[in-house]
Amino acid sequence: MTAIRLALAGALLAGAASAHADDWNDPQEPFAIYGNTYYVGVRGLSAVLITSPDGHILIDGGSPDSPAQIAAHIGQLGFKVEDIKYILNSHEHFDHAGGIAALQAWSGATVLSSRRGATVLRSGRPNRADPQYSARTPAMAAMPRVRALDDGQVLSLGELRVTAHYTPGHAPGGVSWTWQSREGERSANMVYADSISAYAAKPFRYSGSARYPQARAQLERSIGVIAALPCDILISAHPEVGELWTRKARADSEGNGAFIDPAGCRAYAAKGQARLSTLLAEEAQAK
Repeated sequence: MTAIRLALAGALLAGAASAHADDWNDPQEPFAIYGNTYYVGVRGLSAVLITSPDGHILIDGGSPDSPAQIAAHIGQLGFKVEDIKYILNSHEHFDHAGGIAALQAWSGATVLSSRRGATVLRSGRPNRADPQYSARTPAMAAMPRVRALDDGQVLSLGELRVTAHYTPGHAPGGVSWTWQSREGERSANMVYADSISAYAAKPFRYSGSARYPQARAQLERSIGVIAALPCDILISAHPEVGELWTRKARADSEGNGAFIDPAGCRAYAAKGQARLSTLLAEEAQAK
């Protein structure tokens, strides 16, 4: 990274809110997940690098406090930030998209999201329909070169093929991403699953809100989409929710095959459904 790019990133992030969960940006050593797929994120916010001779794809950029660690992790693994051609976003909340502007500035990559997500990334302004929107919702740096992919559209980069699966509900612009990675003779179905937990800032209600009346139905559909995906290895946007650290502990002694769990996406979806059911019960009781 050049000094010019570092200065540009600082300018892009000037004024961005720094409030975050206390442990999101705790240090985390990067590691190979499977084949050409690597974990390069911080401890509490996933970021995944998919590599190829024709350039790399990065999924998510963490919060505004994450990019320096992500860039360092990519270098530790022997890759270059400048070789990232595309940055994909799971959803447009600042803890997963807030670091993308700096990483885009350093790499020159094109940013890809859903249609509703792309609108937020281009402007940096949060979507007022979002269940978690409030007057304190932080803005992000606006991003140039943002493209929207349609639901089911495939991104190609050399031999890489990554498919977008719209999974809104946690946020209006949510997307999950799938691809295949090969290790030895085995090819694994990889899933980067968007957040599907129902959280809302009052007075938003998943049981009925004028600003996003489809939230419950869309979230329920998204939970079903993730449960049905071909899924050998799951990486969720918050890694602990998808049990990544449990699998990582096993992989340290057993090898990368420990990351394989064909039931992982279904278990993750069940957690999302349980959380939604709990919240709906709380809303009914409050009403």
